[in-house]
Amino acid sequence: MNIIWARTVALACLLGAVAAALGWLFGSKIGFAFAIAALLLQVFFNTFHAQRLWRLLDAPVYGEVPSAIGMWGEIYYRLYRLAKRWHNQVRQVEQQHNRFIQAIQASPNGVVMLDEHNQIEWCNAISERHFGLNARRDVRQQITHLLRQPEFVHYLAMHRYDEALSMHHMGEQHNNVLSVQVFPYGDNRKLILSHDITQLERTETMRRDFVANVSHELKTPLTVLSGFLETMKELPLNEEEKERYLDIMQRQAERMKNIVDDLLTLAKLEGNTLPPVDQRLDMKRIVKQLGIDAAGLSNQTHDISVDCESGLAVLGSETELQSAFSNLVSNAVRYTPAKGRIKIDWRGTEDGGAIFSVTDSGLGIPAQHIPRLTERFYRIDRSRSRDTGGTGLGLAIVKHVLTRHQAHLDIKSQEGRGSTFSIVFPASRIARDQVQGDAATASSASRD
Repeated sequence: MNIIWARTVALACLLGAVAAALGWLFGSKIGFAFAIAALLLQVFFNTFHAQRLWRLLDAPVYGEVPSAIGMWGEIYYRLYRLAKRWHNQVRQVEQQHNRFIQAIQASPNGVVMLDEHNQIEWCNAISERHFGLNARRDVRQQITHLLRQPEFVHYLAMHRYDEALSMHHMGEQHNNVLSVQVFPYGDNRKLILSHDITQLERTETMRRDFVANVSHELKTPLTVLSGFLETMKELPLNEEEKERYLDIMQRQAERMKNIVDDLLTLAKLEGNTLPPVDQRLDMKRIVKQLGIDAAGLSNQTHDISVDCESGLAVLGSETELQSAFSNLVSNAVRYTPAKGRIKIDWRGTEDGGAIFSVTDSGLGIPAQHIPRLTERFYRIDRSRSRDTGGTGLGLAIVKHVLTRHQAHLDIKSQEGRGSTFSIVFPASRIARDQVQGDAATASSASRD
């Protein structure tokens, strides 16, 4: 400010001195005329740049700062520096805002921002999928006009947000479960956070079902044992009756032991994060032994056949895979009526993998039950399963063993026509004999 005053005074003194010099040389009229003209020119110059500055401040555009001489040049220069500093600050704020938006968009949680009237101010992409919103279309819309579930409307109106609200039948397919919680902030504004807990709910349901099933499965033989023990303690029994009761109790105790053994096997498989040992399994020997075991379990009441392709070996844990193979074979024997047919087959596939399959001529499985057969304790007919000695955990064990060996279980069945349970191994789990490998290569070359 002192510089402006100094320049103004200096300019006025200079013009006065020039006017005085002209008046002394050419007369007072010439000096006075010069002074008037200089004053008018200064007024016009200042008015022009004042108007220019007014237009610039009225509709500012970054970078369009004019240039001038003298005092106005200094004003424009300082204005340019101020505008540049503000522009840099605005850019920094915009970058921070964009990073903040990107962070919220990358969050696995849905985020909806509401104003003091519960109108949507902004929402991220996850919340669009969770609630069926549209970030552009639904801005300034009442949230309760779009989310009309009574439990949510009540939750929002009660202003008690200490606990989250579980909302079912949400998402694009209306089959998700969301955990929704409101967080007040600012001037009566609200932040809605949503989290998909569908898998957590399913896991919790499976846990409850598992506990209930284990309790039910163990309760039945325990009840039988308790009842017979009480009977033998209180009633006089002859030797034949005691023998019969003891035989029943032994079968029930054996059943409980089998359930516990299978549960321990499942726990071991689930808790083992290490990959299985890559042993080279002699499938010809294993398949032959499975046929012998099936015949013994069948007691010669089934027609059992075995077909094994030579030169194919599996790389994996023999203990685990033997358990999976035996489960499929024993199931086929248990659930196939007498005089039925059972075929055990081991063969290679065109993609270099291999398939172990067990085919029976039993009653077959209804289509709606097939997707759930590997669930723990899932049974199509509970009473029939108990009669055959099954624990309901066999296929669950098979599933975990195959997952550890990068294989999968394929089930095909028709009611009244039997079933085929196939274990499909990828090429990475199959070792072929050198002779067979050379023959396959030569066959491929001849076809080319």
